[in-house]
Amino acid sequence: MSSASVERASNSNSRLAAAGLTATTILWLTAGLSMLQPLATDVYLSTLPGIATYFSASVASVQSTLWTFIAAFGVWQLVAGPLSDRLGRYPVVITGAFAYCAASVLAMLASSLEVLIVARVLQAVGACTCLVGVRGLVRDLYSPVEGARMLANAATLMSLAPLIAPLIGAALYVRYGWRSSFALLSAVSLVLACVAVSRLKETNVRRNPHAMQWAPMLRTYAEIARAPAFRAYTLAAAATYACLFTFLSGSSFVLTNVLGESPTVFALTFATMVSGYLIGTLICRKLLKLYGIQRTVCVGATLQATAGVTMVALALAGVHAPLAIAAPIFFIGMSHGLIQPPTQSGAVAAFPHAAGAAAALLGFTMMVVATGIGIWIGASYNATVYPLTLTMCACGLASAAIAFTLVRKDGGIAAHD
Repeated sequence: MSSASVERASNSNSRLAAAGLTATTILWLTAGLSMLQPLATDVYLSTLPGIATYFSASVASVQSTLWTFIAAFGVWQLVAGPLSDRLGRYPVVITGAFAYCAASVLAMLASSLEVLIVARVLQAVGACTCLVGVRGLVRDLYSPVEGARMLANAATLMSLAPLIAPLIGAALYVRYGWRSSFALLSAVSLVLACVAVSRLKETNVRRNPHAMQWAPMLRTYAEIARAPAFRAYTLAAAATYACLFTFLSGSSFVLTNVLGESPTVFALTFATMVSGYLIGTLICRKLLKLYGIQRTVCVGATLQATAGVTMVALALAGVHAPLAIAAPIFFIGMSHGLIQPPTQSGAVAAFPHAAGAAAALLGFTMMVVATGIGIWIGASYNATVYPLTLTMCACGLASAAIAFTLVRKDGGIAAHD
């Protein structure tokens, strides 16, 4: 290990000790609180066709419960980020976790699709607040490369939940109906909120008293957006998430309604993607140590583009079967695990005094792109596999283009402490 690496590790250990935290505590809380956002989508995906039937709603209407969640998640980050810079990570994370729990209860009891959509928006606010808070917390405690490794470690743990969540959601749906998925989310979020209350400590020792004032806030966002490295990593993160969100938005209808498979088959296909993601995060940690952030992103983007092209080639060749989606989606999941941790860390690396705002603008951009994807997938649904597969391919190619141009050119990062 180089002397610089030893010094950065020593600095991180000092910060952890000063905050009264351990690396293990940070790892598990980061994984658990970050998990709330994917769980909000993954657990109930297999129930979307059932929700459509229950409320006598169209595919596009029911998919609005997904893209409105993403839209609210994206917009609220612009508030949650400065809020965590102003008030600290602890109160923001705790409030977000309990808000998520309350929203999940409301969704479970929803008497109409409109109430369900409102509950999903409130659920997004809670999940977003938690995620922005823990991203800022990681930046408070770690250097960029160490932060990327911590996020990769947390992503590995986090992926265990969505790996089994669709299977649990499908089983609950078959036995108890679609409301049971939200009952599960209520219970999980309540446990996480209680653990965070007892174990989490404040890490933001440089709070910005002007963070919530409009003029300074807009200046901060403008400064962040002008940074070439931020733009490079944010666009890379948005492209890979768009590819993944295409699958989240359309796969349940394609596998269930188009290919005639059961909710369990959909859940297994989804688990294939998450398995790839888990493996990708494990490989990511090794690649970051060997090659650094920029080259790791390029490796992941190459894999994503290749998998997307393969998926389209199979569809155009007339291979319309679950395996023709499951096999490429495994590698798309793997590529996502390679790209997301380094892009999240790289985007906020240059802003130690505004880590919450940088994380918020990153997330906002990702969710704006995902919202557009969700609306497109709902509008383009035509009872074939083509809108899904062609869109995933396009996103994969965009990911590769961004990685080999912007990330390679502007993604150099100093080891900021």
